[in-house]
Amino acid sequence: MGAGHPECPERLDAIASRLLTTGLVDALELRQAPQAPLVDLELAHGRMHVAALRGLTDNLREEIEAGGPTHAQIDPDTSLNIHTWEAALSAAGAAIAATDAVIGGELENAFCAVRPPGHHACRDKAMGFCFFNNVAIAARYALERHGLKRVAIVDFDVHHGNGTENIIAGDQRILMVSFFQHPFYPEGGARSQASNLVNLPVPAYTKGAQVRELIEAHWLPRLNAYRPEMVFISAGFDAHRADDMGQMGLVEADYAWITRQIKAVAQRHSKGRIVSCLEGGYNLDALGLSVESHIRALAAL
Repeated sequence: MGAGHPECPERLDAIASRLLTTGLVDALELRQAPQAPLVDLELAHGRMHVAALRGLTDNLREEIEAGGPTHAQIDPDTSLNIHTWEAALSAAGAAIAATDAVIGGELENAFCAVRPPGHHACRDKAMGFCFFNNVAIAARYALERHGLKRVAIVDFDVHHGNGTENIIAGDQRILMVSFFQHPFYPEGGARSQASNLVNLPVPAYTKGAQVRELIEAHWLPRLNAYRPEMVFISAGFDAHRADDMGQMGLVEADYAWITRQIKAVAQRHSKGRIVSCLEGGYNLDALGLSVESHIRALAAL
């Protein structure tokens, strides 16, 4: 995104470093992400949106060769460089490949350490650091390519997953549950009306204990009643108390607890099948610690 931007390459370095120094990496199977086929991107996005991002990349390459700018601005927070297209294809490809591996029985669950994130990407619009909606693509892929009937999306990023909602609202094959700081970026999450959404807007400075109560009262009854055949997670860690991209008060233990609750639902209804994709998390130390806790809970380590 450019120098000084919070959505930076060091985010994945922080995760890799934490997994390495704790020795957790030795207990995991690591796989390289393939690039998503364009036809699969179109399960969640309009063909013109996909073509426009590819065209922006081609135009930018020509401008750079002519001595022009190195980035194309999508919105005030989001810019594209000549590598963004391939990175975004790999982020979506990771979610698709993980879905194949989990449904195929190779893995019980998977965590996709990917950039760029996805949950603000709408059907026909890139925004909020996001270009393609990795989780929405994977959820639709599980339904359309693997024939599942019901899947769930769980979003615990500090920001509302407006892009995911835009893509899946009203699709009764997908139940989406989330909490997010409100009022905050982006607008709209508190006004959701679709019956397949369970959105829990919470005020700034909400701590983990309050979030746990809301999850027990609202998420878990709906998830268990819905009986998803697979669960997808938009795993944003910017609700951590050390992350200044938000003003919530979660800590690593809260992310571990949330993950265990999701895993219990998946074990009860979904053969344990979970694919989790990295969204936000911009304090590098807190991000590494939180992802470690999330992965430990997923892997029961």
